[in-house]
Amino acid sequence: MRIAVPIETAAGENRVALTPEVVKKLVAQGHSVCVQAGAGLRASAPDEAYVAAGATIGGIDCLSAADLVLKVRAPGADELALMKPGTALVGMLNPFDRDGLAALAAAGLTSF
Repeated sequence: MRIAVPIETAAGENRVALTPEVVKKLVAQGHSVCVQAGAGLRASAPDEAYVAAGATIGGIDCLSAADLVLKVRAPGADELALMKPGTALVGMLNPFDRDGLAALAAAGLTSF
């Protein structure tokens, strides 16, 4: 499975959806993980730590090839535009944001 972890863009959000330790476990199970450059910096996880764990560092385009996208907050419109229909999206997505959930559904994403 191809997994992507983009930078969190919400103001004040310092978390990242995957730590290097979890990346190492996913890679050991045969998954490929692409982390957007700088995604872990605010969470004290530099790109080098992700590379050492077996991830690839890429740009926002990691989203277009992903089968699974891991986010803390809901994706923005620019991120949604890059995700292919059928991509699974896992994160703390505001369940009371009717417009946001409608945008996810319109993009053909499965959210968890």
